[in-house]
Amino acid sequence: MRDISCEEITRTVRDLCIQANCHLPADVQEAIVKAEGSERSPVGKAILGDLEENFRFADARELPICQDTGMAVVFVELGQEVHITGGLLSDAVNAGVAQGYVEGHLRCSVVGDPLRRVNTNNNTPAIIHLTLVEGDRLSITVAPKGFGSENMTALRMLKPSVGPEAVVDFIVEAVSNAGSNPCPPIVVGVGVGGTSEMATLLAKRALLRQVDQHNEDPFYADLEAKALTRINALGIGPQGLGGTTTALSVCILHYGTHIAGLPCAVNIGCHVTRHASAVL
Repeated sequence: MRDISCEEITRTVRDLCIQANCHLPADVQEAIVKAEGSERSPVGKAILGDLEENFRFADARELPICQDTGMAVVFVELGQEVHITGGLLSDAVNAGVAQGYVEGHLRCSVVGDPLRRVNTNNNTPAIIHLTLVEGDRLSITVAPKGFGSENMTALRMLKPSVGPEAVVDFIVEAVSNAGSNPCPPIVVGVGVGGTSEMATLLAKRALLRQVDQHNEDPFYADLEAKALTRINALGIGPQGLGGTTTALSVCILHYGTHIAGLPCAVNIGCHVTRHASAVL
């Protein structure tokens, strides 16, 4: 059994909040630069160049890449041989989010009640997803989620008889309906299977995969490729002003489901699809 203190967890989450908001992951940076080289629209190419200038400026000066520093979504993988000391894991994570957003001068966008709408002024509560795993390590990933893209989330309970093409059709439809709202070029996370909440969680988790990777299963990798081709043929383009680069990647995660159902969820990440990780 290995002890990890709440103080260390809080400190780590604090740092990850700042890192994720100020430093775009290298794979997303490379994808934007690559897209600029292949974009056919002059306007789209210019916008991609502006996006590159923006993330390089933010990276060099430790500034937020986007003014919407999002709601903190925190994925925690807790080794079953870990003993957390000094308090509750959820309290430690929320304390880290509060410190990161206040001390890092990140925009606090969270209200404590969805209807009374009073800002908590420290970006808490965070959204925490906890998974129990083997070992004596604690893995933390902070993925700030802006709501221009989050509001474009789509869920459909498909009939199991429709087949894989209907899944691709739904993915493309969701992106088409989103239009310019999620600030393209986007990353498209897709969850297939489970129940409604599992499919939605899979779609959110899918945004953590590197954009230059594909599903290990050739069947799903083929669906990802088909969806990406059709999405980029929509002509939405960078920032919705037209072009051949609407999405940088499509990632599908799947899970077992009921014989009577085929849940499918789409969660979109904007061109600033941010996340940062650490292992304690």
